[in-house]
Amino acid sequence: MPIVRLPETVINRIAAGEVVERPASVVKELMENAVDAGASRVEVATASGGKTLIRVVDDGVGMGRDDLALAVERHCTSKLSDDLFDIRTLGFRGEALPSIGAVARLTVTSRARGAGEGWRVEVAGGIVSAPRPAAIAGGTLVEVRDLFFATPARLKFLRSDQAEANAITDVFKRMALAFPAIRFAIAGADRSTLDYAPADLATRLADVLGAEFADSALAIEAEREGVRLTGLAGLPTFHRGNTQWQYFFVNGRPVRDRQLLGAVRGAYADAMATGRHPVVALFVELDPHLVDVNVHPAKADVRFRDAGLVRGLVVGAIRAAIVQAGPRGSGERARAMVSALDRVPARAGSAGGFAEPQHAFEGMATPSGEVALPDEEAETAFPLGAARAQLHANYIIAQTETGLVIVDQHAAHERLVYEALKQGLAGRLASQMLLVPEIVELAEEDAARLTRHGDELAAFGLVIEPFGPGAVAVRETPAMLGEVDTARLVRDLADEIAEWGEAGGLKARLERVAATMACHGSVRAGRKLRPQEMNALLRQMEATPNSGQCNHGRPTFIELKLQDIERLFGR
Repeated sequence: MPIVRLPETVINRIAAGEVVERPASVVKELMENAVDAGASRVEVATASGGKTLIRVVDDGVGMGRDDLALAVERHCTSKLSDDLFDIRTLGFRGEALPSIGAVARLTVTSRARGAGEGWRVEVAGGIVSAPRPAAIAGGTLVEVRDLFFATPARLKFLRSDQAEANAITDVFKRMALAFPAIRFAIAGADRSTLDYAPADLATRLADVLGAEFADSALAIEAEREGVRLTGLAGLPTFHRGNTQWQYFFVNGRPVRDRQLLGAVRGAYADAMATGRHPVVALFVELDPHLVDVNVHPAKADVRFRDAGLVRGLVVGAIRAAIVQAGPRGSGERARAMVSALDRVPARAGSAGGFAEPQHAFEGMATPSGEVALPDEEAETAFPLGAARAQLHANYIIAQTETGLVIVDQHAAHERLVYEALKQGLAGRLASQMLLVPEIVELAEEDAARLTRHGDELAAFGLVIEPFGPGAVAVRETPAMLGEVDTARLVRDLADEIAEWGEAGGLKARLERVAATMACHGSVRAGRKLRPQEMNALLRQMEATPNSGQCNHGRPTFIELKLQDIERLFGR
């Protein structure tokens, strides 16, 4: 077939496919234009998940007749200098409005500051009308109707109205976080109204992410070689089921960058349950020449000149904040329990909204263990308080000055052992030699994998050697673990190595081995502890990094404030 030149309308629609992926893409581009125009107020309205209507109004500098005519032409922009690597605005490609106009019915009405009249231009499926006078007080109003009417095949790829509305809300919140000094509002028949007044960053973070996040987050502030990192990172025990609650900003630009996502995942690697994700809002500031924001027309991805530096800064800053926070729980579970009890209906005939006690305690298991009265009441001044009792041979009850703490002794000791194993990685951990080597039979491939990683296991004090094609002989075990079920430990390690295979750095592999060993060497549920042992465990937790959660991301303790306890009793 001969080569032909495509019509201009087809070229524009092809280009629009890279910029306008879904209604949320349109909202993102229009909000970025409003911010770049110096707006102090941005209002968004949508209908049918943005498919039938998107309206964005701002009070920015506005445009005159000539600028408005150029604004809907491709590659026309007021934001770009000759230096493509010195980009200090959100938009710069000059593609947003013409791309939207190529696939939808677009109307732009604007009035430049100080001008006597406003102007309007319309674009429908790429066909541009001449500007004409229009009434508008100031700023710019952009209205997009019938998205993808010119490319109906794209409509089939859109999700439900609610799903598209949710995607728009996510974009809206990211912009609101990026620019707390600007008032942002969004409304429509397909959503609940959100209105964020101008505020400082801390207030805007609480407004968007909730006061619960602010109470369960750690302040992040670090700088290295001209790269500055600030923001909030949630405690490891405060997590969600996906990464939608992770917000990243590079020089004020909201981004969804794989490098930053990976850095956060690495920072929480040994403190977060599998399948759970932390909540973070992180702001990276650096010289524009050190980051390329022109990777894709959607401008959601960035490329750092020194990606390793940025990753190391993120991982190091979050881990340092977790360590400095000490033993601190998110309080999410405690609040959930109090809220749940608040919703329990009162029994008929009870006084004050509470059920009659009568025979409420019949059939309940009697708590096991013994009372642990400390020698001095001052022990309650410790962050985790003084041990008072052990329930069901697994849960330590401690009294603090402001409430009480419930500790899962197995989860807590597992973290303590794990951190001690990690500290010992600098050298070889002490081992204890078995009088008679223990032979552990395994699948042939498992035995081979363990043998290949023998040197790494020996660093932890676990010395094995092959014993035929389907077995290994264990000659030494880590002294730190004390008495341990050697066969079970070896089989669990074989399963762990099979799961992560040969991939990953040595340090990461060793830490995973340490986590498996820690689980075997920690205090088991069901073991009764003396008062001195319980208090010693609490003091170790206070001095150990990451002790608020076990190696699997589960909380090691839950704190109930005195006011919460009194609330439960209606006091």
